[in-house]
Amino acid sequence: MNSQRWECCLALEHLLLLHLFLATSIQGHSQRQMIAVSGSNVSLHISNLPALSRVTWFYTANQKIVEWESNRTNFFNSKFKNRASLDESYALCIYKVQKEDSSTYILRVLKDSGKEEDWTISLEVLDPVRKPGIKIQTLQEVNNSCHLKLSCEISGQSANYTWYGNSGPLPTDLQSPVLEITVYRQNFSSYYTCQASNPVSSKNDTIYFSSLCKLAKSSGVAWIATWLIVMVPIVPGLLWT
Repeated sequence: MNSQRWECCLALEHLLLLHLFLATSIQGHSQRQMIAVSGSNVSLHISNLPALSRVTWFYTANQKIVEWESNRTNFFNSKFKNRASLDESYALCIYKVQKEDSSTYILRVLKDSGKEEDWTISLEVLDPVRKPGIKIQTLQEVNNSCHLKLSCEISGQSANYTWYGNSGPLPTDLQSPVLEITVYRQNFSSYYTCQASNPVSSKNDTIYFSSLCKLAKSSGVAWIATWLIVMVPIVPGLLWT
């Protein structure tokens, strides 16, 4: 192993988006949890290792990635063979991680004393969230109020949702993929923003209003067909070209 790999792993370590540490004791050793965005490079390492005779990294309990012994490094036939390296501190560098790389990795070492010990690192790889799109399900003015129902769910991807208005984040009980509220002139908001997020990314979409129950021209949101049937008498006053 040369100094170039050592420098590479040091640089890659800083590219990891998020490090979470779990203070759970496993055979006297702390377990680290790491979350990374797909496509990034990660470095799995254990600090302050003693003098060792053999080092082995496992993807699963039965799948070896690499083994070092007697100054010789052997990469096993696995999906990591052409995108992993081992540095001088026995850190495992994995390039361009994917969701399928999520696992609890095992570092098994043989000390010079002849004692064998294990360390574990849990790695979770997540895709960035896709951009959400706000859809109008209901927009109906009744007795100087506006019944508003907006949806913002990203299909096929887990995410947390946060809605914002003029005064900032909406109350916690309104934070879900669907926002349904009654708006009055005193609590009118000129926009509503839906933010979809996960631990590695966030994206948002916004709908704008010019007045109570009236969309601004800049709002390019989708309209649901069932709503159009209910709202036919007032559609000309709501849709802009």
